[in-house]
Amino acid sequence: MRLLFITSNRLGDAVLSTSVLRHYVETYPGIRVTVACGPVAAPIFEGVPNLERIIKMPKQKRGGHWWKLWKSVVLNWWEIIVDLRGSATAYVLPGRKRVVLPGNDDDLHRVEQLGKLIGVEPAPLPMIWTCPEDEARAEQLIPDDGKALLAVGPSANWGGKTWPADRFVDLIARIRANDGLLPNAHLLVVGAPSERDAAKPVIDSLKAEDRTVIFGDEHLLTVQACLERSDLYVGNDSGLMHMAAAAGIPTLGLFGPTREDNYGPCGPITAHVRTDKSFEEIWKAGEIWRSHESQMDSLPVEKVFDAARALLARKNGAIQ
Repeated sequence: MRLLFITSNRLGDAVLSTSVLRHYVETYPGIRVTVACGPVAAPIFEGVPNLERIIKMPKQKRGGHWWKLWKSVVLNWWEIIVDLRGSATAYVLPGRKRVVLPGNDDDLHRVEQLGKLIGVEPAPLPMIWTCPEDEARAEQLIPDDGKALLAVGPSANWGGKTWPADRFVDLIARIRANDGLLPNAHLLVVGAPSERDAAKPVIDSLKAEDRTVIFGDEHLLTVQACLERSDLYVGNDSGLMHMAAAAGIPTLGLFGPTREDNYGPCGPITAHVRTDKSFEEIWKAGEIWRSHESQMDSLPVEKVFDAARALLARKNGAIQ
């Protein structure tokens, strides 16, 4: 039995789409899986059970990437074809069952929409499968010193949804304080290779021995294995935020010019906190998408700290 799973170019959307993949992997044990997705997202699928192949689909002119995909899979018979990019490809390939997402529904969270697509409610939670070598590497990167592990994602692919770095520094200090949420915790700072400079104030706020920094210099599944060892993740709306939620750890997402109703972190213990300004108020300013200036200034540190405290209290079963 074979599954062709066509999913997003973007890391965050690809992580959310694993809720669908998880359903088929768990419903049909032993199903052989081929994943087609963008190059950035491809590494997160390398641990999928019974994976046969990952087909990377960098965009090409005049839809050439779709033509190349068709040529590479047309000679196979697929019991299930899932196309979450809404192309016509699923209808011109030999297969028994076709599941095609027609477009995004902004009235629903993306995972809820995907659950409805496959007829499963509540929708399965996203899941990223790691490999033993990733877990072994994470053990090397994270000190085994008995301290808690605080993970932060202080960057994003667009400056508009990035909380100011100095506020991350303040938040980290409060969480790591002797009377804080995770006293003297080791810090894991993660981001994309191009985002390291933006995160430099956060990185430099702690001594080297008190932090582990990963900005594209480790495999994404190693990053996932590190996140799975974390006690709390706080970060901007990004693919790494969704990875943290899929890792099953307490995950707090920070939102301003993006919609938490559609893209809030989705996992067993997650929460989001947004700017004092609403999504609509932020976008009234005009075409802010042209700018990389932060639109998160109206989110105070105290509000994020309180949300993190409430999230950890939920994990520990405390009454709020």
